[in-house]
Amino acid sequence: MKENRDYCRELLESGEFRFARLDLPEIDNEPVIRVNVPEIVEQETCLFHRSVVCGADYLEIMHDYVRVGLEERRPAPVVRFADGEYAFYKLTLGCNGLYRQAESVEAVRKAMPLHINAFRWLTASGKMAPLIFPGNIGRGRKRVFLSFFRRSEEVSSASFLNFLQDHGIAVTGENYIPFYVVYAYLTSEAFARLVDGRKLCILNAEYNPDACRDWFARFASKPEIVFIEIPAEYVATRWETIREGILGRIPSGTDLCLAGAGVGALPICVDAAVRFSIPILDAGHVLNMMNGREDKSKGLRMYTLRKSRGRMSGAGPAQP
Repeated sequence: MKENRDYCRELLESGEFRFARLDLPEIDNEPVIRVNVPEIVEQETCLFHRSVVCGADYLEIMHDYVRVGLEERRPAPVVRFADGEYAFYKLTLGCNGLYRQAESVEAVRKAMPLHINAFRWLTASGKMAPLIFPGNIGRGRKRVFLSFFRRSEEVSSASFLNFLQDHGIAVTGENYIPFYVVYAYLTSEAFARLVDGRKLCILNAEYNPDACRDWFARFASKPEIVFIEIPAEYVATRWETIREGILGRIPSGTDLCLAGAGVGALPICVDAAVRFSIPILDAGHVLNMMNGREDKSKGLRMYTLRKSRGRMSGAGPAQP
């Protein structure tokens, strides 16, 4: 293991990646910024690959990846990573934030080989979406996050990137997309239209069928929704023991899955995508929105609201 390594710095100084503002069509972050600390605006700046000109390009990349996976029956997992995951892969219990992800540090250690194998598949053929912005790269700056993020001097996006490098896992233009592109895409009309008439499986601890149907109906979309209940806790550390019980309930003919599994999203998305050859998207907070339970996320999230008041993007247009 390298001493004083800094994979984030290497990515930036090589010119492979840069920091740029994530401007996305129709997105309105002002209501989220208004109810949080002003520094949250830093999260609008994220890592960009040198081949990507603007934020809209990332939305197109995301849409094309999911569309091809759906239409051609290809495994297409998309997994997000933020402070909970960064703490987990740093072998700390700081991962236990809104939801309990690990029983003990020893449980995290035992689960690590499974997660590393899942990372290898994800970065070879899927998309990872880590939250990386100038305020969370751990270079001695005061790090400011939304209230639902854990704070730590040791845990950061930089520590996460170093973890990947330590295990021979590279971040590339092919396997990386910005964290908030996933939220923006899942709350878009383009996604809703893509799943119209398709069999959509929701893997989550909670499901409100009426709220979910209403969500898609506002986009004039009517997917056939199937719900598979998964545990609300410890999916990340117990996946090996619960895997068959969950994957075995996903019906044949499913076209796409949305998962809400916390740190456990990595193994569940990869394994389900590989077994069924379909897109599996780590939806997280967006599933709370679809269920009408934004309160479970303790408030609004960036890149989920639209400027057009007459169009759906979150659970509804942002209020003044």
